[in-house]
Amino acid sequence: MSKTIMVVDDSSSIRQVISIALKGAGYEVIEACDGKDALSKLTGQKIHLIVSDVNMPNLDGIGLVKEVKQHPQYKFTPIMMLTTESGEAKKQEGKSAGAKGWLVKPFQPNALLSAVAKLA
Repeated sequence: MSKTIMVVDDSSSIRQVISIALKGAGYEVIEACDGKDALSKLTGQKIHLIVSDVNMPNLDGIGLVKEVKQHPQYKFTPIMMLTTESGEAKKQEGKSAGAKGWLVKPFQPNALLSAVAKLA
């Protein structure tokens, strides 16, 4: 059975690029357009990894990490941030919230798949 990864980004083109790379590597993908959308799609199914942008409307990536960690069913689900943010303070904020990885955009699909393989 393939692993399921949730991709959360307010850019549909970024979601599409990530989804194509992940599906090509054999993963199932659930897409969400922001943190609130992502939370609404966490309906009890097993999610092996969440890949989330940081800067999004409604609920940003750091807020999403904090919310997901409050759900007993998902509190151990690894979350990787995929973002244009490369500042140390923002990375530390993400890590403090519970993010397990940080990949900076623009990214190479191979780098994404390598990071995903380590976390999922």
